[in-house]
Amino acid sequence: MKLLILAAGYATRLYPLTLTQPKPLLDVAGRPMIDRALENLEPIDAIDEVIVVSNARFTGHFEKWSAGKAGTVSRKVTIINDGSDSETTRLGALGDLGFVIDSQGIDDDLMVVAGDNLFSQSLVGFGDYCRDLNEPVLGVYDVGRFESAKKYSEVHTDMKGQITSFEEKPESPSTTMIGVALYYYPRSVIPKIKLYLENGNNPEQPGRLIQWLYPRQAVYTWAIPGIWYDIGSKETLEEANRIFAGR
Repeated sequence: MKLLILAAGYATRLYPLTLTQPKPLLDVAGRPMIDRALENLEPIDAIDEVIVVSNARFTGHFEKWSAGKAGTVSRKVTIINDGSDSETTRLGALGDLGFVIDSQGIDDDLMVVAGDNLFSQSLVGFGDYCRDLNEPVLGVYDVGRFESAKKYSEVHTDMKGQITSFEEKPESPSTTMIGVALYYYPRSVIPKIKLYLENGNNPEQPGRLIQWLYPRQAVYTWAIPGIWYDIGSKETLEEANRIFAGR
């Protein structure tokens, strides 16, 4: 299994912090946020390679970060440059997913996480669940407030955890359970990811692929334990610093 960390965005909402530093390498309580995602995912036994996709502006930053991880990460780490150099030329999260699949010839199970996601607890259970199920899986989290759910995606499931409805950025959510940028795609789904992109579908938000996929085949969910943060603004970065410093 490959673990793909999406890290090719330009994070304009965090300017000037991200003018010279990619968002996943910003510190949260003294450590780059990508380290916090990696420490909770890398112990999953099935993962044999960690792939980080960045852009032309920040690939060197991640190569330096990767060199500094030598001896502390037990998996091979590969840094990929998607070739974009600005907000206007970016490929989008799903565009980067397709780019990595094609450029690396990936024909394997694939776990995908956004590099600006923070988790407070190990996600080894996610790996176990995905291995046993061998179906597409979406990480979900209860944000507790309908207003907060509007910023993400509304997810409804049946008793088995299979998605029955999914809406990206709902205007009037009826649940506070949202989809998190943590995904598992078994090898058999790779051709469908390619088909999604080839048909000209939205290459931006990664949740759009789930929205397209779940009516076509069973997609399941797994509840994220502990605390989850999506660092999208200076306010959430400051709040995450306070929370994780306290831990």
